[in-house]
Amino acid sequence: MHGNEPFFTLLFTLVPLILALGAVVSARGATARAWRIGQATTSASVMLAAALLALGLVHGLPALAGWWQSGVLQLCMLALANFIAFVVVRYSATYLQGEPRQRRFVALVQALFAAVSVAVLSDHLLLFLFAWLGISLAMHQLLMFYPDRPRAALAAHKKFLFARAAELCAAAAFLILYLEHDSARISVITAAYAVPGHALSLADQVAACLIGLAALIKCAQLPLHGWLIQVVEAPTPVSATLHGGVINLGGYLLLLFSPLLLQSAPAQALVLAVAGVSSVLAALVMMTRVSVKVRLAWSTSAQMGLMLVEIALGLTELALLHLLAHSCYKAYAFLSSGEAVAEDLLRRQAPARSPSPGQWLTAFLISAALVSTVVVLARSLSTSPAFAAYSPWVLVTLALSVMLAERRSERSAGALGSFLGLAVLVVLAYVGLKTLFVTLLPATGRSVSPWADLWVSVLFVLLFAGYWLQRHGLHYRASQTLNRYCYAGFYLDEWVTRNTLKLWPHALPGRIKAKQHHTVSRGSSL
Repeated sequence: MHGNEPFFTLLFTLVPLILALGAVVSARGATARAWRIGQATTSASVMLAAALLALGLVHGLPALAGWWQSGVLQLCMLALANFIAFVVVRYSATYLQGEPRQRRFVALVQALFAAVSVAVLSDHLLLFLFAWLGISLAMHQLLMFYPDRPRAALAAHKKFLFARAAELCAAAAFLILYLEHDSARISVITAAYAVPGHALSLADQVAACLIGLAALIKCAQLPLHGWLIQVVEAPTPVSATLHGGVINLGGYLLLLFSPLLLQSAPAQALVLAVAGVSSVLAALVMMTRVSVKVRLAWSTSAQMGLMLVEIALGLTELALLHLLAHSCYKAYAFLSSGEAVAEDLLRRQAPARSPSPGQWLTAFLISAALVSTVVVLARSLSTSPAFAAYSPWVLVTLALSVMLAERRSERSAGALGSFLGLAVLVVLAYVGLKTLFVTLLPATGRSVSPWADLWVSVLFVLLFAGYWLQRHGLHYRASQTLNRYCYAGFYLDEWVTRNTLKLWPHALPGRIKAKQHHTVSRGSSL
């Protein structure tokens, strides 16, 4: 037992406690005071979280402290969540000036990230579940920041129902695991599955599938994705909070219980099938969208699907790297969406020249040669199963092929040498960061299934084919049909919305006509 465990237990407790106290105080008093308190508490929490992460990386923390876990996964998620909270509150203090319910907003943001901090640190099933419920309820209130908008109300209603379904799945899985292990400590449960040769019972298999289903619902995978697209009606800081700090918790749940998931073939198959198809379809639909925020929302659904696929393949280090990078990028993308609109308009003014078949072939051969060389070197220097899967290399090869082939377009003109240098940097950065996270996380000890690897590789090839048809082959009839279905989102959300409202009707606010609103406002001012 670590001699300073009570002290570190107090430090871990301080992170959510500071934010929770800030939420209570911010809800009362003047608006300016609420913003000052919010900025102070998020600054304190992010500095404390960063200090704990630094101590964890040098092995200066006990593995367990009270009801808290202090592994690299937990500390990275804690630092990420509090960094997003700090950025969102700082940005919102200016962005929401003049808006009503500002005190309510800043209090809810602090309460939400206090619950996130509890969830990512928790070592108890019940504590984790209650924190997850608190996150969802606080997020629901933020999504209803404009309660008179019908689309916002509909999205919040659907998210509320789907979140309860995910929590019921998680609760059922947790109950099964508790009965199987006679312990509610998450560390005890996951350690049991980390032992080589552990045979799963039928109850274990059911629990793994329920956890996988909960993660799929929480990560807005098709067809339960519509609410994520429609919540762009909420203020931009709310979107940044959701996409940068909340929706990733489905992936965290799967990472946390990855020792169980990676021994359950049915659970792996469920995640690979649903998340894999969702990732491809969402990426194709994203290409048809004009609104920047809607494109970002579809991108989140696709990225979450890819992250879940990485976990199901056993590439937990790649999934954690993906999660951290996606959170920071998506929060930045939403908060800077105003500038993104102008940049996108300028980019669209320049027509693209489609590469010739020879240019595509040359780009593919160069990319394949570069990636193959790196694969050989990586496998000769490391015996880690993290480099054994072929599907990530297939994705890197196809992405580099697109970048090199389209270098002569008006949108991205440049010489081959500069683009080749960029491609080398991309591959080296990928290998270097992946190697770093392999050393930080405990080894899974699981080899990648050849069939799962082949399935994911096929999906990446189909994604590339869909990209080419939408970008360079719209003159083909098949491409026009695909584009029409992509533009409609494959009609999945309409079907889900219709059945959801049949199952659980919800009265939506009436839409106020602009002319009527102007007349009422003018009459009230007289």
